[in-house]
Amino acid sequence: MKYLLSAAFVLCWSSGFIGAKLGTGSASAITVLMWRFLPLAVVLLAFAVVKKSWQGLTARDVGRQALIGVLSQSGYVLTVYYAIQLGVSSGTTALIDGVQPLVAGALAGPLLHQYVSRRQWLGLCLGVGGVVIVTGADAAATSGVAWWAYLIPFAGMVSLVAATFLEGRSRTEVAPAVAMTTHCLTSAVVFTALAVGTGTALPPADPAFWGTIAWLVVFPTFGGYGLYWIILRREGVTEVNTLMFLMAPVTAVWGALMFGEPFGVQTALGLALGLTAVVIVQRNHKSVAAHA
Repeated sequence: MKYLLSAAFVLCWSSGFIGAKLGTGSASAITVLMWRFLPLAVVLLAFAVVKKSWQGLTARDVGRQALIGVLSQSGYVLTVYYAIQLGVSSGTTALIDGVQPLVAGALAGPLLHQYVSRRQWLGLCLGVGGVVIVTGADAAATSGVAWWAYLIPFAGMVSLVAATFLEGRSRTEVAPAVAMTTHCLTSAVVFTALAVGTGTALPPADPAFWGTIAWLVVFPTFGGYGLYWIILRREGVTEVNTLMFLMAPVTAVWGALMFGEPFGVQTALGLALGLTAVVIVQRNHKSVAAHA
């Protein structure tokens, strides 16, 4: 079950980069994000009211979840979509976001008091090596994109790391469904305000736009985002973020199949290093659990 959840998480999270490229091909990033979250938030809110999902939570708990939503969902996806809209490839965007596990792993000890073993550090370093290799291959094949566009995904990476540690330091356990509802509501408010304010709220007439919206709701939102928090709570910060190393090579493969993005020996090597990193961390987790 653990490995199935991990595989589903990687595929669903990676699908968000592909969906972003599909969506921003016919509309602005803000338009896509507004219509991704607004209908979903209305449905989730209706269920939450009927089931009294927030019962037992204090205003501080709800406010904390709203802040986590701004950081982990609104801030993160906005930077991803905007970078892709500017011309950064889906694979390269995922690769830049791949720096996140190293940052989270380095901060897990002092902030969350979680032990990070040498084998875990080895896995993290191998993962970074895989990211660097594939990044080099993608960057060499990309032209006509402003240099500063590559800095935008770094802001999203920092935003997601901050949300991860804010959640990890919380003393109140919030059900994943409640957290997702709160985060989606927050994102709906943020992106609707941005879309209305910039005059980009009107969706395009292209029917394919709504197919992309359905893709984004089902796979990266329910699948990727939901599994992120489930695995985070079950396995810890270091392990869930190590899986993030797989997003870059998987997205590169996916991008090559769907959009004709280059995929050569360097990308394959990066994928192999990413897989090795995950295996090392997973085996370390098993070893620690067996001696607990």
